[in-house]
Amino acid sequence: MTVALVRFGAVPEVARAGIPDSLAVSRGDVVVLRTHRGEEIGTALEFVRPPVEPNQESPDPEFEVVRLATDIDRSTQVESQRQLEQEFAAWHQRISDWGLDLQLIEMERTLDNEILILYVLNERGPECTKLALQAAAAGLGIIEVQPVGADGPVALPAPSGGGGGCGSCGAH
Repeated sequence: MTVALVRFGAVPEVARAGIPDSLAVSRGDVVVLRTHRGEEIGTALEFVRPPVEPNQESPDPEFEVVRLATDIDRSTQVESQRQLEQEFAAWHQRISDWGLDLQLIEMERTLDNEILILYVLNERGPECTKLALQAAAAGLGIIEVQPVGADGPVALPAPSGGGGGCGSCGAH
């Protein structure tokens, strides 16, 4: 298995993705990768070279490239973005109506249209959790709220070793 850096997401993230040996991928190829959200379209940027230091192991890939993107994959993504542009104002209004201190900046769906990703200008915290819960209570499908800061998407906090909790505040 080869490992490449792949850029994906409407607010771009870069991650290591494993590429099966049976798949010929080059720099710049548009690929479908399986992420923690589901299948998403990304672009292969660079292959990860083995470490120079002896006895040092390469980090494991975070995701897996499933295939080169097809014309159907690309048209599905374009159509999904068109629909989301029409829904943006409605989502902005919902956030306001629910009294959440979040600013919606972008939206996208996974390639299978199962998960809606809402990018919000905020740190990861209770407001993001409230948005996901309000959307679920309103029957609006599976929603992932992805906070975005000045440096891009905000990562989940490192596990604290504590017990339980929702994972949004990092306190438990």
